[in-house]
Amino acid sequence: MIYEIRTYQIAPSSLAEVEKRFGDAYQYRKKYSELTAFLHTEIGPLNEIVHIWGYKDLADRARVRGEASKETNWPPKIQEFIRAMRSEVVVPFSFIPEPHGKMGPIFELRYYTLKPGMLPDTAKGWESKIGERSKLSPVVLAGGVEFGKANGFVHIWGYPSMDQRMQVREEARKKGVWPPPGGGDRLITQENKILLPAAFSPLQ
Repeated sequence: MIYEIRTYQIAPSSLAEVEKRFGDAYQYRKKYSELTAFLHTEIGPLNEIVHIWGYKDLADRARVRGEASKETNWPPKIQEFIRAMRSEVVVPFSFIPEPHGKMGPIFELRYYTLKPGMLPDTAKGWESKIGERSKLSPVVLAGGVEFGKANGFVHIWGYPSMDQRMQVREEARKKGVWPPPGGGDRLITQENKILLPAAFSPLQ
């Protein structure tokens, strides 16, 4: 699997209308392939929507997008609200299960820039620790950016509440199950944002 993460900055006060139009259009789009998630920022960069699409591979992505482009009701009519767009294709680590169902409704998306060549070591560190860490809260997605920002690394976590997020992070630190050893030495930059799902998002 690969995942395309599309991030749109939208006009202030337009979120409700954007989600309505997107949700209406998605009813036609999903016959070609289904969304993984549709989220909007609650904490972090304001007025952002993040939609995540899963594909078997790049050829599948090209085929699906080509077929969907012929759909008269797609793309959603939200162009008037879009201020900027960004897209990344992420290849998930092989040991991370596919996201599904109820994993939130609080989602934390963390975007790191790794030092060049550090993705394999990052994957090894994660594989050694993720089993114990996942007992505290689920990892939704984790993997390297194949197309997009060079040396990018994306991971998304699900929590039932912000309070539980704080508790889990403190418990993981105290128990020594997270973060993986040496992680900080591999990093150049770190960003994060808290997101909530739209009503039509498969991931909740």
